[in-house]
Amino acid sequence: MKLAINGFGRIGRNVFKIALERDNIDIVAVNDITDSATLAHLLKYDSNYGVYSRKVEAGKDTLKVDGREIKVFAIKNPKELPWKEYEVDVVIESTGIFRTGSSPKGGYRDHLGAGAKKVILTVPAKDEMDNTIVLGVNDNDLKPSDKAVSNASCTTNCLAPVAKVLHENFTIQYGLMTTIHAYTNDQKILDLPHSDFRRARAAALSIIPTTTGAAKAVGLVIPELNGKLNGIAMRVPVPTSSIVDLTAQLDKDPSVEEINDAMRRAAEGSMVGIMEYTEDPIVSVDVKGNSHSAIFDALSTMKLGKGFVKVLAWYDNEWGYSTRVVDLAEKLVQKVG
Repeated sequence: MKLAINGFGRIGRNVFKIALERDNIDIVAVNDITDSATLAHLLKYDSNYGVYSRKVEAGKDTLKVDGREIKVFAIKNPKELPWKEYEVDVVIESTGIFRTGSSPKGGYRDHLGAGAKKVILTVPAKDEMDNTIVLGVNDNDLKPSDKAVSNASCTTNCLAPVAKVLHENFTIQYGLMTTIHAYTNDQKILDLPHSDFRRARAAALSIIPTTTGAAKAVGLVIPELNGKLNGIAMRVPVPTSSIVDLTAQLDKDPSVEEINDAMRRAAEGSMVGIMEYTEDPIVSVDVKGNSHSAIFDALSTMKLGKGFVKVLAWYDNEWGYSTRVVDLAEKLVQKVG
């Protein structure tokens, strides 16, 4: 599979590192409006994950990793990218900018017009895509005809597997979610203007309530839960690793032990590699670099009254999500092949 990455930020660089470890993936190009020397430096030195183990060098228009050259472009409009020439199978659209199929400045479907066979959006789309996929939840819905697919958000990738297990075993009537989420580059380091007044405040100095569409988006991948979940985000002063707190009213009345057992069985069965189950008293730093979408925290499961429950699941919002992006790229190509 020939892979190209558009947008070499936090997700783009993590996707690059993960994909480079897979023998069936050939990264042929990176597009970012930053020069290759800066891209190489940020690839090598990472404040969250440390110094990259591979040798990284920058050429004029290339990145060289362990001697292997990868072409670097600095093209703003996806329409102008030479994906046909490079025979690109899948483009990872990780700029966070092109969230609609088309616009005067470009859209995610322009990658297809430029010659790519498939495109994966690393954020929820703002219009109707061919599909939105959360691996472990609705990947069976993936069709060979799907050309533009969203990998949803990091929080939806954590919440949806947990919600699926709860719903399939005990039936969710409704629920509210809070994600206690690491800060991201959509916030300000110091107080500066932002369309969201709370996100305008210094990211490392406050707990910052803000919006998230992650809970509502579960309805895209589990139609039975459409309109039954909502939520909010609390951005906190950590650079990565977050936790979902889901409170739900269930039809059935399971015990804490029965809930935990359902999660454990899923983690060891149908959701191997997607959900991890732990009974250890972990904290957020313990899941940094964890490739699972959700690390279910069995010690925190609670129940009150009849079928009123709370469950918690950790996730590395960068590394876990980026791993799913690469997994999805592989599945897209397999569906065609």
